[in-house]
Amino acid sequence: MKENRGILLMDIINYLKEHENKDMLRFLTCGSVDDGKSTLIGRMLYDSKMIFDDQLAAAEGESKKYGTTGEKIDMALLVDGLQSEREQGITIDVAYRFFATENRKFIIADTPGHEQYTRNMVTGASTADVAIILIDARKGILTQTRRHSFIVNLLGIEHVIVAINKMDLVDFSEEVYKKISQAYGELANELGIKSTYYIPVSALNGDNVVDPSQKTPWYQGETLLGLLDTMDISKEQKAEDFRFPVQYVNRPNLDFRGFCGTIAAGSVKVGDEITVLPSGKSTKVKSIINAGDITEANREATIQEAYAPMAVTLTTEDEVDISRGDMLVHTESLPAVSNNLKVMLVWMDEKPMTPGKSYDIKRATSVVSGSFEHINYKVDVNTYEREEVTTLELNDIASCRMVLTRPMAADAYTDNRLTGSFIVVDRITNNTVGAGMIVSVSRRNTETITKEYSDAEKELNAYVRKHFPEWDCKAI
Repeated sequence: MKENRGILLMDIINYLKEHENKDMLRFLTCGSVDDGKSTLIGRMLYDSKMIFDDQLAAAEGESKKYGTTGEKIDMALLVDGLQSEREQGITIDVAYRFFATENRKFIIADTPGHEQYTRNMVTGASTADVAIILIDARKGILTQTRRHSFIVNLLGIEHVIVAINKMDLVDFSEEVYKKISQAYGELANELGIKSTYYIPVSALNGDNVVDPSQKTPWYQGETLLGLLDTMDISKEQKAEDFRFPVQYVNRPNLDFRGFCGTIAAGSVKVGDEITVLPSGKSTKVKSIINAGDITEANREATIQEAYAPMAVTLTTEDEVDISRGDMLVHTESLPAVSNNLKVMLVWMDEKPMTPGKSYDIKRATSVVSGSFEHINYKVDVNTYEREEVTTLELNDIASCRMVLTRPMAADAYTDNRLTGSFIVVDRITNNTVGAGMIVSVSRRNTETITKEYSDAEKELNAYVRKHFPEWDCKAI
């Protein structure tokens, strides 16, 4: 009996180790309402046998009540979890699903197609490596297709799979497939999308989703799951682009002071010269501690090198002032540091954004007060035209000039998605009201930041902010 338990335990440990070392690929589905996004995910999970019996039984019951596919199981109900989603047959919130194959682990974000929920789509796309854009074969490219393609490109997703769905309703016509592929190719060129892949599918019947379809002999490419399973999404990591946002200062006793966090990019070695930003003070790495290597027998375990995305603790040779929110970088490869940034902002709140109002800007582990001093232009995501506006409404996307009360290391979003992005938090309600991407350091300076205030002015400012938060006074 004990022997069997030992074998079972080893099997579990080996299984977990095998999964731990697999690649992770995050992807989202987007497209117009009723293009079949949720159905496609449900079909993928069903055909790859990733649905538990109780989930399947529940979906069968729900299909009789809300289903839109006749006697068949409505695959969308395997993903749409909200009652209002099932009743209306649309996706409202972002739904995440996890599954794994022999080669890879996947996290799927099922995002809504309706324009009203663009902010939800942006949320799902912000962490995705690959986007699947569904196009209804009967309708071709729609306004939503253009809008979602723009957002996908804006958020730096380099790989776009165009799943031309509902091919069963156009008799699996090769001509329709080629026509839509060509039209989207022109759109991708207009936006500058790097890699596009085209697959004719029928999510309802499972054609070319997990298994190749016999009805499309003219298509010799991979199935959708086959492509996701083998796609190369690796990016070249440059050691000199080391970025380490400090999350926590670990000081258990007088003899130890370590700086904990997750390496956002690049790598670092013991002895490397590093600089603390925004203070600009430099020191050298004394030791690197990886918690996973520490055992009861060896509590002093250290490593010589660490790289992204490892979570480690660094100690330094000198007693340098380093706090949560600071960024450690290689001294020989310093990013720009500024409080005046050009950004792309997605507004996510019902209350409009007006220039000059103070918000908390949260980037990686740092939180800084700031405001949007000027709206350069708003982008009409349907036509890609630029408009001059004075405020931003819900779901608006605009280029703005952001001014912070203190400088921060500013990586462009295109170079580093983690350190080049931020969220905007309302200081009164503490709600997340926007998300943004750093484009570059703005060339303009503002008088607001460069002005030196007297002690009396600073005290008055602090008094007003403490006792009259509703006045929305900016910190100086």
